[in-house]
Amino acid sequence: MVLTKFMEVPMLPEKYKSMTFKEMENRIREIKSKLGDELFIPAHHYQRDEVFQFADTTGDSLQLAQVAAANKKAKHVVFCGVHFMAETADMLTDDEQIVYLPDMRAGCSMADMANIYQTEEAWIVLQQLFGDTLLPLTYVNSTAAIKAFTGRNGGACVTSSNAKIMVEWAFTQKQRLFFLPDQHLGRNTTYDLGIPLDQMAIWNPIKGQLEYEGNVENVKVILWKGHCSVHEGFTVSNVREVRKNYPDMKIIVHPECSREVVALSDDNGSTKYICDVIENAPAGSSWAIGTEMNLVKRLIAKYPEKHIISLNENMCPCLTMNRIDLPHLLWALEMIESGEKGNVIQVDANTTKEAILSLERMLACA
Repeated sequence: MVLTKFMEVPMLPEKYKSMTFKEMENRIREIKSKLGDELFIPAHHYQRDEVFQFADTTGDSLQLAQVAAANKKAKHVVFCGVHFMAETADMLTDDEQIVYLPDMRAGCSMADMANIYQTEEAWIVLQQLFGDTLLPLTYVNSTAAIKAFTGRNGGACVTSSNAKIMVEWAFTQKQRLFFLPDQHLGRNTTYDLGIPLDQMAIWNPIKGQLEYEGNVENVKVILWKGHCSVHEGFTVSNVREVRKNYPDMKIIVHPECSREVVALSDDNGSTKYICDVIENAPAGSSWAIGTEMNLVKRLIAKYPEKHIISLNENMCPCLTMNRIDLPHLLWALEMIESGEKGNVIQVDANTTKEAILSLERMLACA
């Protein structure tokens, strides 16, 4: 079963490795000017500054895909993000529009923790255990195939912004919730809505089994054993260190962080929520932020009148997101300019149809 077609070309040509940053920047500006409205470059908040500067719009993954879909003038959408984001953009845009990912190695470790084969196997076992009492929800940080799985099984997508609304909706549909692929967002969201931790089980896709101590009849939420490698890097020790060194500093984190870290923080929310909180915070306020380093550094530069640090100052930027750099962006644009179709993301029609069901259910609720 072919789910996504990747029109990939060989590795980055040698010529880009010998160009200076200034040469590459000038060529990118030249191509953007030449292609005009036919070219659209959305960039995720976590992108490198060298790429971020050329974005036509910036934001979270679903927001970017929706903006790309609304831009009917653009024939070429060069998505500066990761695989699942480009897939969503392809599913939402018109057939005449082409979506490109500048570097096909730009994946997402969290999304890759739940493949469709593991998920279908889990669904069989879970239905044997719980019968027709389960509704699947998937974080938008998942593959098109997983979105399609939730679509054909009555479920929906969620974002970190609307997760609570979608969980509440899910419980109006079924008694139990199957949340994938990020266990932390699922746990934090359902806990905040009053589901105790002892009513949450873990599905381990590697072992192919449910991890739970007690009577399974008490289980209300099954969490896929997946996580974001960036946000899981923020620890209780990081929180304690900030509390010790900066007693008056507020700590705000992304809900992809562990339950323990979220519980000890002052606030948590989506990337957009974090950006809005920092923007609206008074001058002189102090903040430790638990999210991706490129974004934190950008916020530090943008608001010099506020004291901002990373919750973990030894944290690296998202490695897969950072695969898209200036040479790969220029390479993608020059291929478009010359009429080549390299690094194209194209999701098949059936997967798109079922995944759109999942997205539409979310949009109808949120």
